[in-house]
Amino acid sequence: MSTLPLTARGPEEVIFHRGAAPVTTARFLADVAALAARLPADGPVLNFCADRYLALVAFAAALSRGQVTLLSADRSPQRLADIAQGHGARYALSDTDAELPVPVLRPDAGPGGAAPNPLIPAGAVAAVGFTSGSTGQPQAHAKPWGALVAGARAAARRFGVTAGTAILGTVPAQHMYGFETTLMMPLHGGGAGHAGIVFYPLDIAEALAGLPAPRLLVTTPLQMRALLGSQVALPALAGVISATAPLDPAMAAEAEAAWGTTVHEIYGATEAGSIASRRTLDGEAWEPYDGVRFDIDADGARVTVPGLPVPVPLSDRLEWVGGGRFRLDGRLADMVKLAGKRASLAGLTRILTAIEGVEDGIFLAPDDIDANPRARLAAAAVAPGLTAKHIVAALRGKVEPAFLPRRVVMLPALPRDAVGKVSRAAIAALAWKR
Repeated sequence: MSTLPLTARGPEEVIFHRGAAPVTTARFLADVAALAARLPADGPVLNFCADRYLALVAFAAALSRGQVTLLSADRSPQRLADIAQGHGARYALSDTDAELPVPVLRPDAGPGGAAPNPLIPAGAVAAVGFTSGSTGQPQAHAKPWGALVAGARAAARRFGVTAGTAILGTVPAQHMYGFETTLMMPLHGGGAGHAGIVFYPLDIAEALAGLPAPRLLVTTPLQMRALLGSQVALPALAGVISATAPLDPAMAAEAEAAWGTTVHEIYGATEAGSIASRRTLDGEAWEPYDGVRFDIDADGARVTVPGLPVPVPLSDRLEWVGGGRFRLDGRLADMVKLAGKRASLAGLTRILTAIEGVEDGIFLAPDDIDANPRARLAAAAVAPGLTAKHIVAALRGKVEPAFLPRRVVMLPALPRDAVGKVSRAAIAALAWKR
């Protein structure tokens, strides 16, 4: 069986920025070896370290012991307990206190001697990622080590990440997007991660200012909106990467003008990983990563990813546009049909959030939309100063009458998770209840 090293970085290269002193690969391997010696004999292990460097050390130590890491961006105690029980976790690694049905160990990094760079079987399952559960129950997807390495290297080539690039992420390291870009990329693609926890605009700006150039910001549309709205000044950026939700081209244009950089989006799925990208202002076409092959026809789309054993079916509708690129036409479950007409919930949501005064919002369909001829859509909106009647009036003339929401729920904020995704079940409970 072929093997790949734990990291492809040279011993004196900076792999992470943590506090005042940069962390070299040699120091990282020493930390990994020290923690690996303390680990229980058996996994899987639940990793929910908030410090990004400790999350990487914890993952690498478990991997070097042949143990699978369970990754979930949802850090709520109940969700972590469900994963631990449902997937046989033997222990957890965390830098915070937590009540879990398994022992919790702290992966404190400390000085250690020289340590080897372990070889890992390419086909070994290194991690299990979980979908967000925004449209149903979270699903588990195994990630072979070879696939994770191939994805990190492809992303580094696509975004021009070099050994000196500082990578700051606002996305949890346990979300697959954050894991691939802020943990796996420093391991095998290049660049040096940032260990700190940042979310608010001022925190992001201060953290970026403390990093050496060139700087790469890995974030989400929700956090980009907050950054732009705060008008906080950012230091020079080599680039911005966005994912987890479609990015409005107008916001991308505003970001490029405000920060003097280029904004790219990543297209991917938990089951396949990051598989394509585009510069938002260059149009709607997505370009596959090197080595990734798409099969698109009338029955749907499948993607073959280096390191994964079989093609992965996608939940989105794709269409070729030429030159090996494709267009994303929305999720298969996103289309609704009313009065003989079809519409996309995502498209209706874009119209809703474009209304002046609407800060956030979402369209949703009832569960019986296909079976009940009287079923109608609903919407939730965050719009201080507006009423539900204002929202409906603004939608008239912009959407077909059949798609006007029968209920509009006004909320102070949508219940979004750490990467900005909304639980449709939570919103639906509010909409239909009212």
